[in-house]
Amino acid sequence: MEEEWIAGKHSVIEALRSGRTINKIWIAEQAQKHLTLPIFAEAKKVGVIIQQVDKRKLDQMVPGIQHQGVVAQAAPYEYAHVEDLLAAARDKGEDPFLVLLDEIEDPHNLGSILRTADCTGAHGVIVPKRRSAQVTATVSKTSAGAAEYVPVARVSNLAQTIDDLKEAGVWVVGTDLKAEESVFGNGVFTGPVAIVIGNEGKGMGRLIREKCDVLLKLPMAGQINSLNASVAAGVVMYEVLRSRKS
Repeated sequence: MEEEWIAGKHSVIEALRSGRTINKIWIAEQAQKHLTLPIFAEAKKVGVIIQQVDKRKLDQMVPGIQHQGVVAQAAPYEYAHVEDLLAAARDKGEDPFLVLLDEIEDPHNLGSILRTADCTGAHGVIVPKRRSAQVTATVSKTSAGAAEYVPVARVSNLAQTIDDLKEAGVWVVGTDLKAEESVFGNGVFTGPVAIVIGNEGKGMGRLIREKCDVLLKLPMAGQINSLNASVAAGVVMYEVLRSRKS
């Protein structure tokens, strides 16, 4: 498999701290020293070589990505298995809290969701192998390094995965604008739960919607009546966290 790129100071330093295999790091000669010193320190601990180069070389390595003067070459991202996510919850003595993404295609949305999943204590994110953003340099950068800590499982069949989670005692909650019940104060988030976030444009697919145990909506009071997928996911994830802490 090909090596992968990680860009941005937060993403690179968290990759180093998490134990991800990093082959080499490039830092722009123009980069501010106080911002790059922590990277030099972490790289020294694990023996990773750092080369200082002109910023334009970094632009060529990761075109279109705001790399902040730091780029790393890493071993391919290692996806988890769904069983690993359930085991992580079990090892912590917690009820599973998972996030299922039904064809979220924008890597920035995936990165933002991973960042919030880390902040809210989710045990992992599940994405389909097809028609879905995968963990890339853009995702890692947008997640501010959270991609190194929140395990992501790729599955061939999201509907079958939902059935498997149900058999494992996980309550599957879909988000749908047309649902009658609100996500707030609902009471479904206190036990084992997997929340499903639909595609940026069309929402959840019909089969996935039918597989959910319950459909909930985010109340809307404005004129647009829709939220960015990562924002919607963030609101629901924080409601899960609030429900479990109250």
